[in-house]
Amino acid sequence: MDNSLLLGLPILLCCFRVLYGSFADKEHGIHELFVGEYHIPVIEIIQCRMCHLQFPGEKCSRGRGICTATMEEACTTGRIFRNDGTPWLTFRGCLKNCADVNNIWSVYLANFRCCRRRGLCNEDL
Repeated sequence: MDNSLLLGLPILLCCFRVLYGSFADKEHGIHELFVGEYHIPVIEIIQCRMCHLQFPGEKCSRGRGICTATMEEACTTGRIFRNDGTPWLTFRGCLKNCADVNNIWSVYLANFRCCRRRGLCNEDL
């Protein structure tokens, strides 16, 4: 059997594993596949749920869809609460230089959550 065919099958299987989140325990975007003496970089593709505007008890009213995070981006969910603690607004999407933030306070209270552990990971944040 042709060696290039034998080499191509593990690469193809690894690409499917990356796309379906089998590297869920890792937060990195690039992994290496070792096949014999070859080191093959595999780039992880992360898709995020997107919604620009969602009020409590309602479906997404603006910007509903899916975005693909770049290497510098992560999936994010932001929640804004009124000053009495009641939920006011939620938004989701891809965000560059994302960082988890708790209880930013001005007129409203805001929380941000970021993830890259698997595709659509911000659905359950």
